[in-house]
Amino acid sequence: QAQLIESGGGLVQAGGSLRLSCVASRSTFNNYAMAWFRQTPGKDREFVARINWSGAVTNYSDSVKGRFTITRDNAKITNYLQMSSLKPEDQGIYYCAATTSWYSEPHFFQSAKKWNYWGQGTQVTVSS
Repeated sequence: QAQLIESGGGLVQAGGSLRLSCVASRSTFNNYAMAWFRQTPGKDREFVARINWSGAVTNYSDSVKGRFTITRDNAKITNYLQMSSLKPEDQGIYYCAATTSWYSEPHFFQSAKKWNYWGQGTQVTVSS
């Protein structure tokens, strides 16, 4: 069973930073696009950022652009989400996701339904 394991969540004050990590269980994930989504109670999972297999192409939601950075280290089968200037509205459970497909249309890659593999999530709490 392929696995994605997130870590790095926690409690941080508004304006602070956190780095999330997502480790994959097998090296085939190095050929996959990776992404981060977040979810708050009662809401659908919201796209945050994605990165292509090589790390050369990234996309961000408008709400995090300029504050968050997604990267990957294929030697470690790991991708990272560096979050800076955190706001209370960034709070939620952050999920790592993966897919073999690369969609050019935001309507597709921002949909959780288009991502095949998911981690269990890590909680990010931002205090005001």
